[in-house]
Amino acid sequence: MEFLDREGGQPEISYRRVRVICRQIYVFSHAYQLGYEPGLELAKRGYDYLIAHAWLGEDGGWARRLSADGAVLDATPDLYDQAFVLFALGWYHRASGDAEAHAWARRTLAYIEAHMRHPLGGFLHEKPAVGPRQQNPHMHLLEACLANYEGVQDADMLRVAREIVGLFRDKFFDIESGTLAEFFEEDLSRTAGDKGRWIEPGHQFEWAWILVNHRRLTGDDTADLARAAVAFGEKYGVDPVSHATYNGVRDDGAPLDRASRTWPNTERMKAAVAMYELDGVDPVPVLAQSGNLLLNRYLAVEPRGAWIDVFDENGQPRLDNIPTSTLYHVFLAFAEALRIAPKLV
Repeated sequence: MEFLDREGGQPEISYRRVRVICRQIYVFSHAYQLGYEPGLELAKRGYDYLIAHAWLGEDGGWARRLSADGAVLDATPDLYDQAFVLFALGWYHRASGDAEAHAWARRTLAYIEAHMRHPLGGFLHEKPAVGPRQQNPHMHLLEACLANYEGVQDADMLRVAREIVGLFRDKFFDIESGTLAEFFEEDLSRTAGDKGRWIEPGHQFEWAWILVNHRRLTGDDTADLARAAVAFGEKYGVDPVSHATYNGVRDDGAPLDRASRTWPNTERMKAAVAMYELDGVDPVPVLAQSGNLLLNRYLAVEPRGAWIDVFDENGQPRLDNIPTSTLYHVFLAFAEALRIAPKLV
């Protein structure tokens, strides 16, 4: 289900995005590992549905969009979707121990490497590619490779993870300014004009958490990158009064979009956890600010367990529906906060 209506009901929706199916597989797999017993069966339902309907073969990879009854609506190979399939498979394998899930993960990575590599480095964001190149799908591919590597020390997952970290250091990120661009030319230079200057604080924080996770798993030194990304995000990307994380700023720190979706605030929490584990920086101030903001604003709605995805710069909700894709961000942020909580007592 792509979204619920404002009352938590299930409206008639004609499509299902594969990335959202995969986010739910992840949530239930991780929840099972944290002690939620129904999680494994719920994750298996999503896994079985994914395998049955979304795989297009060795030369097609995974579909981008399905109909409500599982027929392929959009067969476009999209790196973002391939990455989330890989992420879901890694977490489902860790929860279930099903060796076939890891075989599917390897098959997925093989497809990405065989069909989505860009001749000038990195990967295509879709095939055929339309518009500027993007860092975001690469970020999620790194996240997915690490999730698989943590479960099974697969050398190919590690190799691709290290390749993407190298792209971050050499192309996506400017350590002097501390900025992560979103859009790039074919050679991965920043896109000219305003589009190339657009910075998302949420992604600054998200990358920092992933880079510290990469360091934990591999021993590779990514500390300088993570620190610089968080420093810029904290300095320019957080409203000093409400503590909401802005949707977007310019590369000189000027706010461009002071509205705030749910997910950038969850990523700020994860970055605080990362800085605590990296340098011992007290995470409590950020966890209190962003955690309370989420609990008292975004999640303080009826029906309980739902959320409002975005608030404008004046703190007013923009509520059309309840997007189910948001659960991945919320669950992971609070799982990270709970993971380190015993160390903070």
